[in-house]
Amino acid sequence: MLQIEDLRVQFLDSDHEVVRGIDLTVNNGEIVGLVGESGSGKTVTAMTVAGLLTCERVKKTGTIHLDNFDLIRCGRETLRDIQGKDVSVVFQEPMNAMNPVMRIGTQVEESLRAHTKLPAAERKALAMQALRDAELSHPEEIYRKYPHELSGGMLQRVMIAAAIVSEPHLLIAAEPTTALDVTIQAQILRLLQKLNREKGMSILFISHNLNVVRKLCTRVAVMEKGKIVETGETEQVFYHPRADYTRRLIAAIPTRRKIQ
Repeated sequence: MLQIEDLRVQFLDSDHEVVRGIDLTVNNGEIVGLVGESGSGKTVTAMTVAGLLTCERVKKTGTIHLDNFDLIRCGRETLRDIQGKDVSVVFQEPMNAMNPVMRIGTQVEESLRAHTKLPAAERKALAMQALRDAELSHPEEIYRKYPHELSGGMLQRVMIAAAIVSEPHLLIAAEPTTALDVTIQAQILRLLQKLNREKGMSILFISHNLNVVRKLCTRVAVMEKGKIVETGETEQVFYHPRADYTRRLIAAIPTRRKIQ
């Protein structure tokens, strides 16, 4: 599915690499977490895999194989064919990621317009089904609304619907629950698990929240200062961490304490 080897990323206006030779694999039907504190390089890694960091902005070396394509070396036209169809992204701030003057339905259908020649009626039917798959009630009403008419949790579900409408092989979830309260956060995590289970969709889940990763992911990779310092089965990493940095991250997880 996804195989990253010796990936290095450096912004052209910087004198150091923000991603420094990482190796990472996401197998078919797997949910893999990529965790680390802010500035560790995990989001840059995700955006590079998604093809959102162009050669005009960054220098990239290594390989990113998605199915039969090397996303580092494929041309711009090939990359555009892959984006939204084979790999999709769910962003952290849906209100900022969505166009405020376009209706929800139009935005959910965007990848279908880019990658298919389906007539409008069929695109709408698929968009409506994606909204249902994202567990949004009354999809007919939501289809006609604008982003400002929906809550943050509903908008995140719309973002997921837009990401899955073309049934991509890989879904990149970049901090998708950070801006949500804990109740909605739990609902979004269950939704991602359902999509993985029922559609066989592979997920690369980016987060600094280790509790969230532990609930969702089967494997986890830990990043520090642009490098992956540890990777393994989620329970193994949490209960038997090998890297000092991983142990510090786990020690920093808030715990419930009885109030005296």
